[in-house]
Amino acid sequence: MKKILNMDELQNKTLLQNIARQAMLDRGLQPDFPADTLAQLATLNTPAAKGDAPTRDLRDLIWCSIDNDDSLDLDQLSVAVPQANGTKILVAVADVDALVRKDTPIDLHAQQNTTSVYTPAVIFSMLPEKLSTNLTSLNDHAERVAVVIEYVVLADGSLGDSDVYQALVFNHAKLAYNSAAAWLDGTGPMPAPIGLVKGLDDNLRLQDAAARRLRKLRHAHGALEFQTIEVRPVFADDKLTDLKPEETNRAKQLIEDFMIAANGVVARFLAAKKLPSLRRVVRIPERWDRIVELAVQKGYSLPKDPDSAALNVFLVQARDKDPLHFPDLSLSVIKLLGSGEYVVEIPGENAPGHFGLAVRDYSHSTAPNRRYPDLITGRLVKAALAGNGSPYNRDELQVLAQRCTQKEDDVKKVERQVDKSAAALLLSSHIGAQFDAIVTGASDKGTFVRITTPPVEGKLVAGFQGVDVGDKIRVQLVEVDVQRGFIDFKRMNGNNRR
Repeated sequence: MKKILNMDELQNKTLLQNIARQAMLDRGLQPDFPADTLAQLATLNTPAAKGDAPTRDLRDLIWCSIDNDDSLDLDQLSVAVPQANGTKILVAVADVDALVRKDTPIDLHAQQNTTSVYTPAVIFSMLPEKLSTNLTSLNDHAERVAVVIEYVVLADGSLGDSDVYQALVFNHAKLAYNSAAAWLDGTGPMPAPIGLVKGLDDNLRLQDAAARRLRKLRHAHGALEFQTIEVRPVFADDKLTDLKPEETNRAKQLIEDFMIAANGVVARFLAAKKLPSLRRVVRIPERWDRIVELAVQKGYSLPKDPDSAALNVFLVQARDKDPLHFPDLSLSVIKLLGSGEYVVEIPGENAPGHFGLAVRDYSHSTAPNRRYPDLITGRLVKAALAGNGSPYNRDELQVLAQRCTQKEDDVKKVERQVDKSAAALLLSSHIGAQFDAIVTGASDKGTFVRITTPPVEGKLVAGFQGVDVGDKIRVQLVEVDVQRGFIDFKRMNGNNRR
C-alpha cells in the first residue's frame, strides 16, 4: 500500500525538488555540475571583451530585452530602425561560445542534458548560473559581445536585406512579457523601464508593428495559429498553493516572430557560406486523418493530404467561433502533429521544412544559454564570420542532432512528470470529484485527458474504450501518486463523445 502523505508533507517545495532530481536521474539527465565543470567555472570571472571576428560598436542603439517576469538568463535583445522601404530589425544573441569553448568541461556537460530543465520547484540550468544569468547573459544595463542578426521587414511582411555579424551591445531596459503586452494592448500602464529610456516607447511600437507584419504573412503561408495553456506554480512559504494558467500575449508574439525570422536568416546565412547547420523540423503530421476527423466534427473540411495552410484556416475559424475552447483544440492538434526533431542540413542537400511554422529554413540560434543546438549554431556562425571551416564534421553533427532530439524528449518527460506531481499535490484532497475533460492522447501507452481547473493532464484508467484525441468527456478523479506524478481518472457512465 502506498504511503499517504499529509498536506504538510505534500505541499512542500523540497518534496517537488527531490522528485525532480530523481526524475532527472531516471531519464539519464544530470542534475548537478561535475567537478571539472566547476573547476573551469572558477577560472571565468569577467564577460568576454570582444568578438572573434571584427566587432561593431552598437551600444548606443536602444536595445531592450523582453522575457518572462522572473527570467535571469537573457539570451537576446532587439531594436528597430526605420527604413525607407520598411523596418530594420536587429536581434542580438548572447555569444556564449566566447566563454564556453568547444569540448571544454562546461561544454561537454552542456552536451549531456542539451537544454535547461524547468520544473515547478527547481530549474536545472544547462550552464552554471554564474554564466547563464551573469557572464553570458545580456543583462540589464550591461554591455556584452553578441552575434547580431539583422533583417528588413518590408511593408507586406516579407524580408528584405539581411546580415549577420558580431557587435558590442548594451541592454538599456529589461522588460517582462505580461506588463509589456498590457501596455501594447492599451490595458495597462507603461512599464517603468520604458519611461526611463528616451525613444524606447516609440521603438517598441515600431517593433510591434513589424512583428505583426511578419506574423500575418507567415500565417498566410500556412503557419499554424495555436493557443495553448501553460501553468506557473505559485508558492507561499515553500508551500504550493496554486497552478496559474499563462497564455500567449502580444509581447510574447513579438519575440516569437522576431526569433523565427532571425532563425531563418541564420540558416540561409550558413547555407550561403557553405557551412552545415542544425535544423529544427516537424515533418508530415503523424495522424493527419484524425485531424481531418476533428475538423469534420466541428463542421469544417480539410484536404485528404496534409496541408498547413488549410489547417491554419480551420484553426483561425475555430478560434473565432469558440475562443473559450480553442486551447483544447490546439492541444489536440499539437498532439496529433507529432514532435519535432533536429536534422543536419548539408549545403546543396534538401532538408525538410517545419510544417507547423510554414518555413523551410529554420535553425535554432537565439537561446544559447538554454539550448545546446543554439550554442552549436553560434559556433558555426562565428566560424563563417571569421572565414574558417566548420568546427564540426558531418558525423559529429549527426550524432549531436540525434542526441539533442532524444534529450529534448527526455527533458519534456521530466517536466511533464514533475508538473503532474505538482498537480497531484493540489488534487490530492479532491479524490472523487468530477471534472469536464478533453482527451489529449490515445495510444497503446494509454489514454490521457486534461481537465481545466487546474489545467492538468492525467490517465484515463477506466472507461477509455471508444474515445480518441479531441473527445470531450466527464471524468472522476480516482487516485493520485505524488511521487510518480500519476493522476488517474475514470470516465463517468453515459458520457460518450460529444
